[in-house]
Amino acid sequence: TAFTAVRVDGTVVTWGDDAGGADSSEVQRDLFAVKQVVASFYAFAAVRKDGCVVTWGDAAAGGDSSTVQDQLHEVRQVTASSYAFAAVRQDGTVVTWGDAACG
Repeated sequence: TAFTAVRVDGTVVTWGDDAGGADSSEVQRDLFAVKQVVASFYAFAAVRKDGCVVTWGDAAAGGDSSTVQDQLHEVRQVTASSYAFAAVRQDGTVVTWGDAACG
């Protein structure tokens, strides 16, 4: 089990089981001006105020968004299933990543 919280200044703190996504050290430098954080079972996705998305955690649960990272800008909102994420962009398009069987 892992947890995350957005501080008043828009930075993010994580804790709990590293296998559950608690270890955000590799992306911590990108976790600023965060307005939303969403969790799958073992990964997290953060939406920044500039519309960029930062992900971390188990790659199989959506923690690795590198295949769609070039599309994760101008994002309004992110939602999650058990092992996948979906981002709605300003133009209404939807970008998904994670386990295709779960989203």
